[in-house]
Amino acid sequence: MKIVIVGGGAAGASCAARLRRLNEDAQITIIEKTNEISIANCGLPYYISGVIKEREQILVSTPEKFKSWFNIEVLLNTEAVKINRNAKTVTLNTGKEISYDKLVLAQGASPIVPPFEGLDKSKTFVVRNLSDSNKIKYYIKENNSKKAVVVGGGFIGIEIAENLVKMGLDTTLVELGNQVLAPVDEEIAAVVQNEMRDNGVNLILSDGVKSFNNNRIILNSNKEIEFDIVIMAIGVKAEITLSKSAGLEVNRGILVNEYMQTTDPDIYAAGDSVEIKDFVTGENTLIPLAGPANRQGRIIADNICGYKSIYKNSLGASVIKIFNLTVANVGNNEKQLKQKNISYCKTFVYGKSHAGYYPNATQTLYKLLFSNDGKILGAQAVGQEGVEKRIDVISTVMRNNGTVQELVDSELCYAPPYNSAKDGGINIIGMSADNILKGFVKPAFFEDLKDSYLIDVRTDIAYKTKTIDGAINIPINEIRSRINEIPKDKKVILFCNTGYTSYNASRILIQKGFNNVYSLMGGIVLYNEIIKNIFSGRFNSSFFSRAN
Repeated sequence: MKIVIVGGGAAGASCAARLRRLNEDAQITIIEKTNEISIANCGLPYYISGVIKEREQILVSTPEKFKSWFNIEVLLNTEAVKINRNAKTVTLNTGKEISYDKLVLAQGASPIVPPFEGLDKSKTFVVRNLSDSNKIKYYIKENNSKKAVVVGGGFIGIEIAENLVKMGLDTTLVELGNQVLAPVDEEIAAVVQNEMRDNGVNLILSDGVKSFNNNRIILNSNKEIEFDIVIMAIGVKAEITLSKSAGLEVNRGILVNEYMQTTDPDIYAAGDSVEIKDFVTGENTLIPLAGPANRQGRIIADNICGYKSIYKNSLGASVIKIFNLTVANVGNNEKQLKQKNISYCKTFVYGKSHAGYYPNATQTLYKLLFSNDGKILGAQAVGQEGVEKRIDVISTVMRNNGTVQELVDSELCYAPPYNSAKDGGINIIGMSADNILKGFVKPAFFEDLKDSYLIDVRTDIAYKTKTIDGAINIPINEIRSRINEIPKDKKVILFCNTGYTSYNASRILIQKGFNNVYSLMGGIVLYNEIIKNIFSGRFNSSFFSRAN
């Protein structure tokens, strides 16, 4: 059997290795248009800054290893330019034709670089492969670069911005949207943006690049930013040109079935170039992540070798380090659910990384989105320790079609250095969602505060130290004795530090016949993060220097 794989990234390389393990006699060829194969793309920002010091550490494998270990032929600097489906051949840019019995398309995606007026390509870079990274390292060193602009606030843009700051560059990140990290919602993004600003990143949101003028970027707002180097991290576009010209069905990406077959049963596709199904909604989507790409490559190899294997849609679980914080998410966020007209409930909790009485516990903010029947639609978290662990657990529960009740019931490892007896990110957030569904608490959020009657249920000392403007103070231990002070003809929102005390206070009032009492989820801690982000954004917007 002759198998040709176009693309030597995560999907192509994992497919090739699995194929050989399943079929020792197959003739396997990988066609790769760059001079690299099977590199750790996700480590590139850290390689640029020197956190990952050696080039070899980024090389997951090499053509020599593919040949010696797997007897797989790798053609570097070679591009597939045409597919003849009838003759079952692939034409290369050299003019040579290679025949196949099964063809695998794993070309991935390419960085988006719009044709901005005045763009100087000698000062503008993307981060997609090792060669790109080496160019950036060399340029910064040779030109003694001091000012960097990153265009785009996604995963790569944020990671690059962090590493440029660590290299000592004055770094500005420009994002056209109103927040960084599109997979998370604005509350989680607020914490991220505060962390980035606190660590020296100049953030410009809700503004985009209009043009370039020598060493200056002109934004849509007409602000100008000086730079020595620009990194484009706007996003990626699925490579579908070859597939489209071959008559395969494509949309934004290549369309495949559950076996990762294209509309031609002898041609498979995987990785960043394919559209797969969203696990939550069942709709087609693009999820350019390494984990799904690796699994898809393995599944294709299984099916080619006669072992039926199915790709069971994608949850889009992801994680990113942002200076001292970790941000993780899975499933859909609020924006996506609203776009798809899916009704949902939400809650926030703060949980400790381990038992609070054991030293050095840190606090994590969790957000859960769920349906009226308890189906988990998505989760997000930001904190320092154990963040991805909790999102991984929720992802696993979602994969098995679990509900918020399964979060409540989850039995997790516990010892004071590692966890609390009731895990804050799993058990407690499940309990919070369960309480909402059962009507034991009415949740309120930042957007509900306006025109509501606010009661701070913390101690008098905490209230006098800092509270929300307009709030009165009725400590929880005085709620019963001062119940007549609480109006029944207004929406009343109770709040405390993170939501636990206000929840208990609301239970007292609800059982006393109050139907208008709500608890502020995430409390004043989340409120302060949101306010800090709003103020910092306005400050940056008015303060940000125009080029003189």
